[in-house]
Amino acid sequence: MTEAFARAARLLPPQLKAATELLSEAERRTAEEIRLRCGYRPTVLLPAGERALEAPPVTQELLRDVLQAASDGSFHAVAEELRRGFVTARGGVRVGVCGSAAVDGNIRTLRAFSSLCIRIPRQVRDAGREILPLLGEGSVLLLSPPGGGKTTLLREIVRTWSDGGTRVALADERGEIAAAQDGAPQFDVGRCTDVLSGAPKAEAALLLLRSMNPQVIALDEISAPEDAAAVLQLAGCGIRVLATAHAEDVSALRRRAVYRTLLKEHIFQQAVVISRAVARVYRVEPL
Repeated sequence: MTEAFARAARLLPPQLKAATELLSEAERRTAEEIRLRCGYRPTVLLPAGERALEAPPVTQELLRDVLQAASDGSFHAVAEELRRGFVTARGGVRVGVCGSAAVDGNIRTLRAFSSLCIRIPRQVRDAGREILPLLGEGSVLLLSPPGGGKTTLLREIVRTWSDGGTRVALADERGEIAAAQDGAPQFDVGRCTDVLSGAPKAEAALLLLRSMNPQVIALDEISAPEDAAAVLQLAGCGIRVLATAHAEDVSALRRRAVYRTLLKEHIFQQAVVISRAVARVYRVEPL
C-alpha cells in the first residue's frame, strides 16, 4: 500500500480498512479520495471515476468514528475546522464533511453527519518540472477546477524555489501543503521555507510578511475578499506571491468577482493552467 493511501486508510475502522486492501497496488497508488455517504457503500475515487468498495453501507456511527480518528478523539479541538466544512488529520489528510448545519447568522458547526470525503495527499516529486523554467520573476497563480492538482503543484514549486535559496513563507491554513506535526513538515517544502499552519490565510500571510522577511509568500486557494486584499498588500510591499485559485482557465478566472481587482492591478504576471485527460498537463499563460 502506498504511503499516501496508508495515511488516509489509518482513519478507517478495521472492516472498511480491510476493504481498501482489496484494491490493487496501482489503484491505491492513483486513488484520489475515499468517499463515505450514509446509507451507501463506500467508494474510492480513481482516475476513471468512483468505484464501490466491498463493504457494507456506511452508517452515521462509522462517520463519527472516522471523524473521531481524524480529530485525535476530540471534536472540540477541531470545532473551527468543522464550521468550515473539513477536518485536517495527521499527515495532511483533509476530510471534507457534510451534514446538518447549526446556523446562528453564520454556520456555527456541522452535526448529524451525512457524508465524508477523505482526500489522499501526495508529494509528487518534480510535478510540473517542465514549466518551472518558464516562470519569470513575478507572482504566479495556479489554476484548475477542484481536485485538479493545484496544491500538489504549489508544494513542488515551493520546494524547488526554496531549495534553490529563495526564502519562502508558507501560509498553510488547512495543513495540507506541509502537513506539519509538532512544528515539523511531513512533506518536503524545502530548506528555506517557513511554515505557519492553521491560521486563516489572509491573516497568516500578513503575519509572515511582518515576521519572516520572505521573498515569496505562498498560499492555497484565494477564495474570499479578505484573501484578495491581503495579496494586494503583499504585492504593495514588493513580495512575490504564489497562490492557487479554482478556475478552469484564465477566461473563467476573469469572470469571478474576487479576482477582478487582482487582475486589473496586474498583481499576478503568469498563470499556470492545469488540465487533465489521463495525466495532468501544465500550461503557462501571461496575465
